[in-house]
Amino acid sequence: MNRAKMRTSTFAAVAVLAGSALAACGSGAGSSGGNTGGGGAVENAKVAFLMPDLASTRYELQDKPLFEAKMKQLCPTCQVIYQNADSDAAKQQQQANSALAQGVKAIVIDPVDSAAAATIVKSAQSQQVPVIAYDRPVPATPADYYISFDNEKIGQMIAQSLVDHLKKENAKGGILQVNGSPTDAAAGLIKKGIHSAVDPSGFKLLAEYDTPDWQPEKAQTWVSGQITQFKDQIVGVVAANDGTGGGSIAAFKAAGVKVPPVTGNDAEVAAAQRIIAGDQYNTISKPIKIVAEAAANTAWEFMQGKKPAGKTTLYNTPSELFVPTVVTKENIKEVLFDSGIMKAADVCTGEYAKGCEELGIK
Repeated sequence: MNRAKMRTSTFAAVAVLAGSALAACGSGAGSSGGNTGGGGAVENAKVAFLMPDLASTRYELQDKPLFEAKMKQLCPTCQVIYQNADSDAAKQQQQANSALAQGVKAIVIDPVDSAAAATIVKSAQSQQVPVIAYDRPVPATPADYYISFDNEKIGQMIAQSLVDHLKKENAKGGILQVNGSPTDAAAGLIKKGIHSAVDPSGFKLLAEYDTPDWQPEKAQTWVSGQITQFKDQIVGVVAANDGTGGGSIAAFKAAGVKVPPVTGNDAEVAAAQRIIAGDQYNTISKPIKIVAEAAANTAWEFMQGKKPAGKTTLYNTPSELFVPTVVTKENIKEVLFDSGIMKAADVCTGEYAKGCEELGIK
């Protein structure tokens, strides 16, 4: 994807969000309809924000504070009940039950286990509490709404970016595919997208792995075994997120062999540093601010008794899917730093300072 298209996609996503925010803010003042009795009835209301794991740093550092800040803007007197399940589906069920017992008016949930989360959806809906699936869908039992970046598109984009690079470099060999958690429906969509680019690429898929709970250590252990088996046949690794990408890179370094191009997704600070250093080939910029604020806007509408319409439908659920941007060394300055998504002071530290200077990142 060229830079012009990247900017167009990013601006389009922000424009869509801005429209949603204006609509939500407009509806938040003086509304008198709906099941909860309008704006006055939701003062001091509670909303649950249930995140899935600590393996990805984004939930604590980005999703939580951004969602809370937007909710405070929309409803200063409302309370956000935040919980992280730390990759434990049973724990997430308990957290949801606790939130319902506390009388939340809406639940925003990023499921640990997309299948198990169906029970949470059914329980909440039986109590007339709307559920917004966040980042990961709940295929078996439709939530009331689904907000995410387009996960299948993410898989296709990171894989195609790698394939194009390998062809440009006249690489000869095969690819490893490191997928996300087998219990995560979003990981399944990313996996599908990866296959859509890798399968017809002409590069042999040497092996693939579904990483339990997205754990980087498990990805590293698996990739280490593949290095022993395939050695220099491996010319690239499509990893489904930055954590599994980082684990893959660590495996090559531990083996004392050259690190091939490795993909990622989430644009974590550590991934940006690896790209600047030349260890990771790409990641995906999907500004968490976009989905976190969209989730807050949607939750606020539901809390007022409204039923927001989806921009599309996925798994029989009204949905809003935003388009992400592929980030490589060539455009990292523009996409992550010039845009204000990241600050040089947070990334260009220690050993990465020289690389940032070479790329003009200040």
